[in-house]
Amino acid sequence: MKDADARALLRALFDAALAAARPAACLAPYIEKLQPPKGRTIVIGAGKASAAMARAVEDRWPHPLEGLVVTRYGYAVPCQRIEIVEAAHPVPDAAGYLAARRLMETVSGLGPDDLVVALISGGGSALLPQPAPGMSLDDEQQVNSALLASGAPIGVMNVIRNELSAIKGGRLAALAHPARVATLVVSDVPGDDPALVASGPTLPMRSSRAEARHLVSLYNLELPQAAQAVLAGEDNLPPQPGDQRFARDTVQTVASAAISLEAAAAQ
Repeated sequence: MKDADARALLRALFDAALAAARPAACLAPYIEKLQPPKGRTIVIGAGKASAAMARAVEDRWPHPLEGLVVTRYGYAVPCQRIEIVEAAHPVPDAAGYLAARRLMETVSGLGPDDLVVALISGGGSALLPQPAPGMSLDDEQQVNSALLASGAPIGVMNVIRNELSAIKGGRLAALAHPARVATLVVSDVPGDDPALVASGPTLPMRSSRAEARHLVSLYNLELPQAAQAVLAGEDNLPPQPGDQRFARDTVQTVASAAISLEAAAAQ
């Protein structure tokens, strides 16, 4: 194969992989399958791709909707009906803290006829700081810095974050109950477990407080006293898979490295 032909082939493979991950394309079939509810449609989201995902939803959803998503500074995309908030990544800041609080307020008090569309992508963990009771934002920032410096894989970091958060690990979806929550995920984690992406604010994790304590010890993490106290106790326990509050909820991974590789292989 000539060099020019090889370059053209590689470029075609790259373009196919990239196209499979673009929110405007990968979200379309899943948005079209969603049935408009009798009640309100609320769009929430967090992650580096969440604003682009929100724009894709707006473009494909002709019915009434409203909502709020938080993305990284510089990653905002103009939307008409969904508010876009920017915050810090990878170490959370006050803007993310306030946005997380507003998301919790947004989904509280909904009814069984309402639909929550959750747009979750990588980076959402840092963008949704909401420390467990007894911890401060500064404590959560210290935890995040320690995790980033530890060399631990993302799955390990998110198991620990789950135990120290008031919003992650399905807690946001629990607040939305009895509304139905449809989660659409752009995955950045090995294995594509959607509950690990952004520490799964709308999806309960298969983990435990004991596992988190073991991982803190294994990676020799130096956590603030308030975080150690939470991990040592039994308060702020996350919901578990099988919790009936999530019985009507759905989840779909719309983009991932594996999906992009499949698109390249097809090309």
